[in-house]
Amino acid sequence: MLNFLRRIFVRAEEEEQTMKHLIVGLGNIGPEYEGTRHNIGFRILDAFAKASNISFQDKRYGFVAHTRVKNQELVLLKPSTYMNLSGNAVRYWLQQEKIPIENLLVLVDDLSLPVGTIRMRQGGSDAGHNGLKHIAQMLGTQAYNRLKFGIGNDFPRGGQVDFVLGHFSPEDEKIVDEKALVACDAIKAYALSGMQFAMCNYNGK
Repeated sequence: MLNFLRRIFVRAEEEEQTMKHLIVGLGNIGPEYEGTRHNIGFRILDAFAKASNISFQDKRYGFVAHTRVKNQELVLLKPSTYMNLSGNAVRYWLQQEKIPIENLLVLVDDLSLPVGTIRMRQGGSDAGHNGLKHIAQMLGTQAYNRLKFGIGNDFPRGGQVDFVLGHFSPEDEKIVDEKALVACDAIKAYALSGMQFAMCNYNGK
């Protein structure tokens, strides 16, 4: 009888701790953008979905997949709105899935970080990134979690647009393939142990 009650208690405790998270990878749809630096958010989510043996479905404002990491439910979203309208998809799916903003994690490319470097942050400015800028406009706040993935900044003056919409070099591709998997682990750490834990253990990796 005691063991039976203990199992009920443990099960109830696990249910109470179960939370739902929206994990958004930013990018642009279309074959001309596939594999570009600006689409690293898509790439990380694709790697996460492949490792989780799940697939995306074409739904309103984006491609969506559902999975679990232990007792945490993850909703993966690749917006189909193009980068500068990403906020429409984020706001819709937060409302659709009844997920609070504090359980939102946005995966985004970052020019200020070396290729493959990860930096997780709670809030902050958009740093001129059109996707982050529109998300803040639609949500009315910049206080949401981000996983920034470094794409480097080796471009001449005035060449930023061509750089972010360009492809990684063969050498950088190897780094990105490896570090995308590290980013997947960082997502799991965030979902299971919180943003502070993820920042302490994955920033700079």
